[in-house]
Amino acid sequence: MVFESFIIILAAIMLLLILKKYFIKRHKLTLILLVIFVNWFLGIVFSWLSKVLVIYSNIDYVYNASIQDPGTILSWIVLRIIDFRITFVFVTLGTFFSFILMTNVFEESISQKHKLFIYIFGAFTALYCLIIYVRGNTLLDVFAFLFIFLYMSMIYLPFFKRAFGAYQAVDDPTFKNAFLSLAIMSLFFMLVLLNFLIDRILILFGDPGFTFFYFLGWSCLIVGMAGAYFGYIRPKSK
Repeated sequence: MVFESFIIILAAIMLLLILKKYFIKRHKLTLILLVIFVNWFLGIVFSWLSKVLVIYSNIDYVYNASIQDPGTILSWIVLRIIDFRITFVFVTLGTFFSFILMTNVFEESISQKHKLFIYIFGAFTALYCLIIYVRGNTLLDVFAFLFIFLYMSMIYLPFFKRAFGAYQAVDDPTFKNAFLSLAIMSLFFMLVLLNFLIDRILILFGDPGFTFFYFLGWSCLIVGMAGAYFGYIRPKSK
């Protein structure tokens, strides 16, 4: 919980800096990046909240898995918070807006079939995280991680490829830094879920959880946000 608190503070600082830059220039791409980072930030907050609920809430069905879910709206929300399902939804939304950013940055013509597939798979992933849930079923959690990682790969791998290719193709230092920063962002955002997936697989095989990969995952998020800010947003708004 202390680690997430530290990450939340760093992410909040980044969000405030980005918001300040947006109000200076009101650039469309900066706004899209802000929306992406807000969703990732909310993902961290709900990850932190899951630990707060488990440790401090005194809700019997939260800290004692043998007590039956009362089946109320509150328990539906609380259980999905403590098992990171709400966090997954915000990560999915952040990834979706990254697709919007990619199409705007590179001004590419995306086929309607491709867009439809991205929209449908994103909606499926978010709905799976919210609906396909059985308390204590780690395998279903692994599939949730897997679907999000696949969705991120569909978006961030092409994003990384295009950004890194543009970085190699241009000579202007400002543009090179901007494209490199977007490549770093896409790569490290993808590594967030890869590390979480590894952590969840280790739990499936008997590890108590919160392995090194869990903490490495959230660390990758800060690297990605910082890369985008210092290489793309900050220079662009000067």
